[in-house]
Amino acid sequence: MIPFSFFRAVAVGSLLLLPTISSAAAQSAPTGLIFEQTSQWQLPQKPLDLVQSVDGKYLFVLTDQQSVLIYETNGQFKGSVPVDKGVSAIDTDARGENILLINNKDNTFSSIAIDFVVDIDVDGSPTKGNPEAPVTLTVFTDFECPYCKQFAPMLDEVHELNKDTTRIVFKNMPLRFHNFADPAARAALAAGAQGKFWEMHDILFAVPELNDQAIVDAATKLGLDMARFNQDMNSPAVRQQINKDLQAAQEAGVTGTPTIFVNGKRVKNRSMEGFQAMIDQELQGGGQ
Repeated sequence: MIPFSFFRAVAVGSLLLLPTISSAAAQSAPTGLIFEQTSQWQLPQKPLDLVQSVDGKYLFVLTDQQSVLIYETNGQFKGSVPVDKGVSAIDTDARGENILLINNKDNTFSSIAIDFVVDIDVDGSPTKGNPEAPVTLTVFTDFECPYCKQFAPMLDEVHELNKDTTRIVFKNMPLRFHNFADPAARAALAAGAQGKFWEMHDILFAVPELNDQAIVDAATKLGLDMARFNQDMNSPAVRQQINKDLQAAQEAGVTGTPTIFVNGKRVKNRSMEGFQAMIDQELQGGGQ
């Protein structure tokens, strides 16, 4: 995950809430310095400190009303988190999964886990299970990723234990440094055009070494129409679906594989117990 610069407390008045720059101030700017106000909005509470999320999407504003206001960088309000009285400084951890708070009244440090429910477009994506299932497991994966290979059987087991209530949606996220991840992604979708996506999925994850010959062998083993398979592998429609998946990954803040969401909520505990707990929570009302 590539860190973004974030603005500290001194920036509250001078950047996000920057007053209109007078012509005199502009004229007195040092030679070679070019600057302009790019955004401004009114806050409902007095700000004490702020931090930007590591992915650059959100601003967390600590206020004097014992709350952290959360905004998208375009000023759209996303919600608020209550904090203890005396909290005077805020930061985020390196992964952006927690906001870190310092309380100078009682000399304490605290950490609050934070995440956002994301709306993932699954239209056209390969799906396994009941299409009307109340719980959707969306997995972003890479056929050459060793962790994805190890994880795939567990995901199948989770689905098997919750067959009536879950469905799996597959999203291709071939990483650039994996030479055969993109060909494998195209091969799986091309097999899907002949009704064999999940069969190809299983074979590609099972082969000892993924390469061009392994992909051809898998297609042959499945009895695919090879002329159509090769044509579909290189079709604009298959490329468009992969690009669509990559765009969905970016919008959801996915930076590595495998990454899984349960009804739009990122899975952090990827054990059987962790999955089952999230599924049960969704079935009981989304944990609201």
